[in-house]
Order: sequence, then C-alpha cells, then structure tokens
Amino acid sequence: MAAAPTAAGPRLGLHDGGRGCSLPPEMPDPSPPTEPHGEIVIRAIAMPADTNSNGDIFGGWLVSQMDLGGAVLARNVAGSRVATVAIDAMSFVAPVNVGDTVTCYARLNGIGRTSMKIAVEAWSQHYAGGPQCVTHGVFTYVAIDGSGRPHPVKRAR
Repeated sequence: MAAAPTAAGPRLGLHDGGRGCSLPPEMPDPSPPTEPHGEIVIRAIAMPADTNSNGDIFGGWLVSQMDLGGAVLARNVAGSRVATVAIDAMSFVAPVNVGDTVTCYARLNGIGRTSMKIAVEAWSQHYAGGPQCVTHGVFTYVAIDGSGRPHPVKRAR
C-alpha cells in the first residue's frame, strides 16, 4: 500500500509520517530510534549516477546497499556464502540526496535452521546536518554451501 506523494517524494509502504525510522513489528523496539541500532556494515556516498531523471536517489540503489550490508552480517553469522531470499517490512521514511553519506546498520533478529533474519537500517547524513534514518527493512538470507544448496547455520555454543 503506497501513501500519497508529498513535496519530498512518495512515501512507500509503512511509514511514520516523516518523524524518523519506525521499526517494523519483527524488530524488538517499536518506538522510533533516535540513533542507529546494530553494527555498521556498509557506508557509501550517494552519487549523481544513482539518481532517476528527476535527480532523486533511486530506492533500488538504497535497497541494494542495504542488501549488501545485511549480507556482510549474514556471512559472518553463517560462516559461509549466503543468498537473499526475502525482504520484509520495507519502509522508506525520508529521501536521500546526492552527496549524502549513507550508512547501513544491521543486527541479527533470528536464526532458523538454514536462514537468518537481519534487520537493516539506512541512515543518511548531509555534510551540513546530522544523521537521519531514511529507510529500514528485514532481510532474510539463507546459508548456502559450495554447490549453492542451503545448509544449516552454525550456531554459537
């Protein structure tokens, strides 16, 4: 379900009216965070090549950064290759501008037999301002072996 477009651009999926980064129900804390949660897994600068014809940063570019960052944590947890199998509860709450530094934070939400749910938050920082949560989602990764088949995630004892 998409919300109506605003002057800042469309607000897709679940959102909190631009107040910050409200967390999907799968995440432990339902209140909007005032600071990032999880570990830094990737950082990039939004460049002009990452924009659409209107000069806005593509949501797909941002999702790609989040997927790469979530995979960093999932690989460390699984101790193997991983594959993205689902993205749940994606929410875009603020736009990213050209030149902004985008930092993705990830934390493990849960481990199944072969899968891991990773919560990923993307925070944007303009050179002249403070960080702002711009999107978040829950990514599911599956641990895969050298043949590309799922295998059980190694659990810490």
